[in-house]
Amino acid sequence: MFDYYGSKWKIKRKKILRLDNYKCRVAAMYGRTEEAAVVHHIYPAEEYPEYAWADWNLISVSLATHNKLENRKTGELTEMGEWLQRQIKPGEDWRKKH
Repeated sequence: MFDYYGSKWKIKRKKILRLDNYKCRVAAMYGRTEEAAVVHHIYPAEEYPEYAWADWNLISVSLATHNKLENRKTGELTEMGEWLQRQIKPGEDWRKKH
């Protein structure tokens, strides 16, 4: 189980939010501007622990977007979450492309 409450994650989360200027990167793909408060694992940490801490696997999103990417009860990706995952190849620095 990934530790979302530990200091290591809090530091990483803050770094990613700063990297993305506290803006929802998914909303930006649709030309919208939304404030980001959540950092989402594109490849879920439970399924892909080897990617859990990689910057390329973490994306800043709004809470509303996060709820669209992931089933909050089961932790499984939604259709939109799977779409996002297909857009990002493991190890690819997608931030340099956008």
